[in-house]
Amino acid sequence: MNILVIGEETNFKECQSKFKDRHNYKFTNTHLGAKKEISEMDVIFDFIIDREVTQMELYRDLSKVTVFLNTAKINLGHLSASLKQKISSSIFGFAGLPSFLNREILEVSLLRQDLESGLSTICKELGTAFQIVDDRVGLVTPRIICMIINEAYYTVQEGTAGKDDIDLAMKLGTNYPFGPFEWCQKIGVRNVYELLAAIYEDTKDERYKICPLLKKEYLFTQP
Repeated sequence: MNILVIGEETNFKECQSKFKDRHNYKFTNTHLGAKKEISEMDVIFDFIIDREVTQMELYRDLSKVTVFLNTAKINLGHLSASLKQKISSSIFGFAGLPSFLNREILEVSLLRQDLESGLSTICKELGTAFQIVDDRVGLVTPRIICMIINEAYYTVQEGTAGKDDIDLAMKLGTNYPFGPFEWCQKIGVRNVYELLAAIYEDTKDERYKICPLLKKEYLFTQP
């Protein structure tokens, strides 16, 4: 299969690791660079659509291409609403934050229910199992993990324990592969903060209200 990855170098490497070398890959870090490639592709993984929503125009009429859009911070409903015409392409959402793609199961949301059989076919060709989740900001796994990270920041802020101690306790006590701060480093503070902000805006649920210490670290990373 011909796969186009739109995003950062780390996204490209994660795709290659997830789907192996049995496919042909192309990579670009801009939607402009993707325009001349998309019609020749079988599958597109767009990791940066949340930054450039207007680029949904690229995918409106791609009837022969399957498109996976990173919908961790913005759902498919919002993206499709940005277009005035109905989308005829096979478009799916996926958990595209760093470290979330290269897992045993591909977490996917649907734009329309009639696309489910096509999703099954394309995932078989990609060589991955998949799980369909609701089209909500944060999906499932990113939402849970970022909430845990946020709670860990509250624990540090309150002086209950340090970051290293929390990481060790969570790995030993829950058998998680990483502690919350190790996970935050892999995902990126900016991504964790922006995902939590998007979920809180969507739900107004106090569980997702960002810890001031996390916000401070996020602001420190900004240019």
